[in-house]
Amino acid sequence: MRQAPNERGSALGDNIQGFNDYFASPAVRASIAYSQKDNKSMKVFRGFKHPGVATACALTIGNFDGVHRGHQAMLSLLRGEAAQRGVASCVLTFEPHPRDFFAALYHQSDLAPARVGTLRDKLEDLATCGVDQTIVLPFDAGLAGLSPQAFIQDVLVSGLGVRYVLVGDDFRFGSKRAGDYATLDAAGDLLGFDVARMNSYEISYRHVQQPEAAQSAEHATRRASDTAHGLRVSSSAVRQALGEGRMQDAARLLGRPYCISGHVVHGRKLGRTLGFKTLNLRFAHWNPAASGIFVVLVHGLAEKPLRGVANLGVRPSIDPNDVNGGRVLLETHCLDWPDALGAEGAYGKIIRVELLHKLHDELKYDSLDALTQGIHRDCDDARAWLERRI
Repeated sequence: MRQAPNERGSALGDNIQGFNDYFASPAVRASIAYSQKDNKSMKVFRGFKHPGVATACALTIGNFDGVHRGHQAMLSLLRGEAAQRGVASCVLTFEPHPRDFFAALYHQSDLAPARVGTLRDKLEDLATCGVDQTIVLPFDAGLAGLSPQAFIQDVLVSGLGVRYVLVGDDFRFGSKRAGDYATLDAAGDLLGFDVARMNSYEISYRHVQQPEAAQSAEHATRRASDTAHGLRVSSSAVRQALGEGRMQDAARLLGRPYCISGHVVHGRKLGRTLGFKTLNLRFAHWNPAASGIFVVLVHGLAEKPLRGVANLGVRPSIDPNDVNGGRVLLETHCLDWPDALGAEGAYGKIIRVELLHKLHDELKYDSLDALTQGIHRDCDDARAWLERRI
């Protein structure tokens, strides 16, 4: 088949048996609301045996963690190919991440990657990119055990009616990752669908700030290699930037500020007793790529974004028996709380929080007084940062 052109510069704009069990969770069902509940432009389906699924499509396959600029370029190309063929553009993605599945299977948590975005955020970003439909398949033993040929025949051809498949340059699939682009291309010739491969999406290395601590020989070798060809945009690169607190670099890789969205949930209300109301969002994965204290902007509560400071993590100073104990939480204090909301007005609302700048890692305070003083300092530092930049 043919090779898709390399993209550089700014971004462009019944399931396999057993799969339904994963979606019995109310939280998951609410997140992927397969009837277009959360956005009007994209349909989202649990599996592919549903009457609303397009009978033919142009498809791309992947985890799409973060929906970064490389993903965005691929989705733009996909939309064009779908339009030429008069079929729907479609993304096939997985939840949980395949590496999460194998980490749990082998009891090796280090196999699981840190998560850039929640499922909700992934679906919102795919919709923003103009995708017609997204199919979410739970990655379990049934899917992991499919041979490449079975995956192509059962999922792609019989399940989704593919006319065109676009994959990345490192695409692997099927049991033991035995399938690759050549496997898919040969199957396309035999079964009558087109296959294309998109090269890595790169940005100029000089636009990305590398941390001073990352000066090992391995890092220097990697940087020299990257400099020769530009920096490859990938979910791994986004995870690294977020993990190191390089929020501006993460934004360059993503093509937008790093955001987390969701429903505001009730907590212990300790912040209120300390004089700091907070907006609590649950991050639906145990290992977020970013953690710590951040300067933020909050969208969805007022006409303009609200300035704030937020803690993303497990809150080490808080009683582990509180209502959100053991969960990763994004707790945001708005520096100027809207009077119109009152004390309870934000609960249940969907908000989007932009994490603009990292102040420091999570800290464990010895007392509530020390915690209160720490929050005061964070608020002052957030105000100062925002005054300089916004």
